[in-house]
Amino acid sequence: MSAASDNQGALVRADSARLLARVVFDGVSLRAVLDARSTRGDARDRALLAATVYASSRWWLRFEAMLKPLLERPLPAKARDIHALLLLGMVQIDIMQMPEYAVVAACVDATRLLGQPRLAGLVNAVLRRFLRERSALRERADADEVSRHAHPRWLIERLRVDWPRDLDSILAANNCEAPLTLRVNRRRCRREALSERLALEGITAQVPGHLPDGLLLGESTDVSRLPGFAEGHFSVQDGAAQQVVDLLELESGQRVLDACAAPGGKSAHMLERADIDLIALDVDATRLQRVSANLQRLGLSAAVRQGDAMHAETWWDGRGFQRILLDAPCSATGVIRRQPDIKLHRRSADVIALAATQARLLRALWPMLAPGGRLLYSTCSVLRAENEAVVGEFLADEKTARALPIAERFGRAAGAGRQNLPGNKGMDGFFYALLEKTR
Repeated sequence: MSAASDNQGALVRADSARLLARVVFDGVSLRAVLDARSTRGDARDRALLAATVYASSRWWLRFEAMLKPLLERPLPAKARDIHALLLLGMVQIDIMQMPEYAVVAACVDATRLLGQPRLAGLVNAVLRRFLRERSALRERADADEVSRHAHPRWLIERLRVDWPRDLDSILAANNCEAPLTLRVNRRRCRREALSERLALEGITAQVPGHLPDGLLLGESTDVSRLPGFAEGHFSVQDGAAQQVVDLLELESGQRVLDACAAPGGKSAHMLERADIDLIALDVDATRLQRVSANLQRLGLSAAVRQGDAMHAETWWDGRGFQRILLDAPCSATGVIRRQPDIKLHRRSADVIALAATQARLLRALWPMLAPGGRLLYSTCSVLRAENEAVVGEFLADEKTARALPIAERFGRAAGAGRQNLPGNKGMDGFFYALLEKTR
């Protein structure tokens, strides 16, 4: 290996450590730090950086437990990048199965690039000791369920109460990389045609029977480089999110509200399915820019509007909607495999606050639904407090609302709705409840 490639390996690890430190210690989202870094370096370096930061975020709680006994004393706060570097080095060796001593050497060089040359000896010693003592460190980490499963204790306890028989499978699914799922824009392309076009590029795609617009790709890739992306032939969207539009049973001419629309995936899917009069509403003006950009690429049109769903007087004209989608803000505990930093950032108290917001949104939107209309309440959470509890309390209080049956293919029965658990049919965790206004 050349000196130039050695140095590039150190640069990638130094950059990875800086980004990982921001995620872990500053609470910045993984997606945000990677989006800000996405245009720098060549494609291979960007792929390695992203894979490293994702894997290290996913397994932080396990390898943090392994790192502690390898340090004589905790690292000072000013050495947080080195802290992140040590952990990602362990992850690259143990999880990513990269060449052991190449990782050690690159991490030692990265220490200097991070402005901490005096700690190069420490990094070398800690990683080499990790190589020698891996078996004992794994055994020690396995003794505690937090480090065994790399999940915070509060979340393990909630999942144990909510899904006792599925606890281990949920935790395991959360620690697996999610498949790349495309949603074909049926207004511009047939699913079979896109599959054939991908095959010509050597890209294998499966056609899932439960997703009318879906394609499953064999491995992750830069989707913006795939044939058909620039022409708006497809979007990236997990299968569980695609099923939302199946449940809405849209018909052309209907007036429809997507109440928490950003980043716009479900709005676009609705418009791909039917000629509807859609308002894509969101409280965040910055995120609405992404909605508009997505619709433009896909050749779709909607009334993209900034507004708070809980304050209808600021944006609603008083005309009822035949369909309302409330994809409510939630803990996102169903998409941890895609956003592993949720395990580091979310707290148990957040769930209580989110459930209260979800209930307020549901009550605020109900008067906007026309008699005979349907509201779909969905979340990407697997916690009962955000799902069946919110819907159950609403149904108990609102006499004009009734829950409609949902087919078993959407998940297992969960109160008045259905819950898909992470990994089922390769999809994310998602909750659905379909409510009809009787008068």
